[in-house]
Amino acid sequence: MNRLFGAKNNTPKPTLNSAISNVDTRIESIDVKLAKLTAELSTYQQRLGRMRDGPGKSAIKQKAIKILQQRKMYESQKDQLQQQSWNMEQAGMMQDNLKNTMATVDAMKTTQKELKRQYGKVDIDKIDRLQDEIAELMEVGNDIQESISRSYDVPEDVDEAELDAELEALGEDVELHGEGLGEDAMPGFLTESAGPPQFINEAPEMGKAKEAAT
Repeated sequence: MNRLFGAKNNTPKPTLNSAISNVDTRIESIDVKLAKLTAELSTYQQRLGRMRDGPGKSAIKQKAIKILQQRKMYESQKDQLQQQSWNMEQAGMMQDNLKNTMATVDAMKTTQKELKRQYGKVDIDKIDRLQDEIAELMEVGNDIQESISRSYDVPEDVDEAELDAELEALGEDVELHGEGLGEDAMPGFLTESAGPPQFINEAPEMGKAKEAAT
């Protein structure tokens, strides 16, 4: 059966992070080769600088050209691998953003369901009736406060103009009768120097007083 349909492949599929890691590993390997080629090319350049023109110098020059070509090839491969790594990193960032977006949408859906469930328990009509009852109770409370604070002595229909006129008249009366009195002055009939009332002409007789008493 395996020959007809092939064996089942149990190898796990590569992930984006593993692919990026493999590319980075290849780039590091190319960097090692480039460093080796650069050192070898530097050696050839130093030898060419000390040699005179001739067959030996031409042979060294050919070797240096080959090393230079190899270095350019590896540099091109490195640039391609770096671009691939950057493209995969961008794809990974887009994938992460998509995951975050989906998680946000799921959270919003869950919140919407919870809000609908909670608001479904709220009866607007009951709230309106409760508000009306509270308003009525507040009116009753205000009536009670007004009744308790009502004054019993002051008439409700007092004219302020009459009160002002009466207060002004009292002030004039005080000024008229109190001009000669100080703050501690006493009326004349209460002072010691005041004599008896002047309407008594003579003292009463003793006999008439006894008859009046009997």
